[in-house]
Amino acid sequence: MRVEFLRFSSGDAEALADFLTEEEWPYHAGTQDRETVRRRAAEGLYDNEETRTFWVLVDGERAGLVRLLDLGDDTPMFDLRIREAWRGRGIGTKAVSWLTGYLFTELPGILRIEGTTRQDNRAMRAIFRKSGYAKEAHYREAWPGLDGARHDSIGYAILRRDWLSGTVTPPDWQDEPMAPQVMYATQPRPTGQDSSPA
Repeated sequence: MRVEFLRFSSGDAEALADFLTEEEWPYHAGTQDRETVRRRAAEGLYDNEETRTFWVLVDGERAGLVRLLDLGDDTPMFDLRIREAWRGRGIGTKAVSWLTGYLFTELPGILRIEGTTRQDNRAMRAIFRKSGYAKEAHYREAWPGLDGARHDSIGYAILRRDWLSGTVTPPDWQDEPMAPQVMYATQPRPTGQDSSPA
């Protein structure tokens, strides 16, 4: 299986519209229609100073899409989509490995790369871990799902120095002083009186 990455061009707008609208993307917020995709491509949304988009080609077939965002920042982010027919074959892991190396090599000023996913997207979370990304954030009920439910959002990142050394530096999750636990749910709530400090 040969995996390659081909930069998006303005002539790819129709193929992009097919890609984004003919697949189910359960872990991506919002829906897109063909006209919106075409318009955004014409406006340069997929390839400009801040954004670069690449097709993930597997044996010449468009199996996925990598979108690199916030490229003017020292902490870019990315969006990765793999077509359902190609999921579970290690293509996502290859794509994250490629984009990590690409960003750190092409943009020497960046210090870290971030990505987020839904808590229940176990495949993407495994890809982050395999690719040397450390879990840095857990945002409760921050991701609206297409089904109307709210899901937790999980943030991962890789540092340039970790990428260079082949290590993973976890965040210091124990950096707050120990304090008595307050059970807010059991505290009485003020009823109709001014609770502002005197």
